[in-house]
Amino acid sequence: MSKYSVIVFDLGNVLIPFDYTRVIKHFNELSAGLGDKFTKLYQENYNLHREFEKGNIPLDKFLSTMTEWLEHKVTGEEFCRVFSDIFTRNQDVIDLLPKLKKNYMICLLSNTNEIHEKYGYNNDEFLKTFDKLFLSHKVGAVKPEEKIYRTVENFTGKPPSEHLFIDDVAEYVQGAKNCGWDAIQFTGYENLIAGLKTRGVKF
Repeated sequence: MSKYSVIVFDLGNVLIPFDYTRVIKHFNELSAGLGDKFTKLYQENYNLHREFEKGNIPLDKFLSTMTEWLEHKVTGEEFCRVFSDIFTRNQDVIDLLPKLKKNYMICLLSNTNEIHEKYGYNNDEFLKTFDKLFLSHKVGAVKPEEKIYRTVENFTGKPPSEHLFIDDVAEYVQGAKNCGWDAIQFTGYENLIAGLKTRGVKF
């Protein structure tokens, strides 16, 4: 018998793989080297990305910086669309959700931002399967900070040991384990299935 009552999924690269090379290519096509320059600035100022994911930076301020980095060759609206045109769907994993929901509470826990939510995945039907979505910019914390995992527990009302977390990033998996959860590092559908089976998870 499975000891878990809650299964928590990451979003990006587990349910919806993403690829930023499309964004870079788009901006490079607008102006030679613009996408590469933008990428360098983004990487050098990654704290800005993190603070935006935490909901600490207003959208208009973030967009003002982004359009400045892009030499005002795109509008804020265009930036949002291009910046969010990065997602595909991992249908095998998505198809597991309703099967798992028959026996477990299922939640989503994602480091994300309001642009990707609105322009990237907000209308995906599979999100309705979850009992609750925990999005970093709404929680005010990011993985692997303890607060974001505890926010999930506050909703489920279950002890830490009854939570099973699935994420592709080792650091975030460890963050969950530090909170007393069990966790599987996602490397693909087959490894996920194997990890669920060894834990006696029903699906």
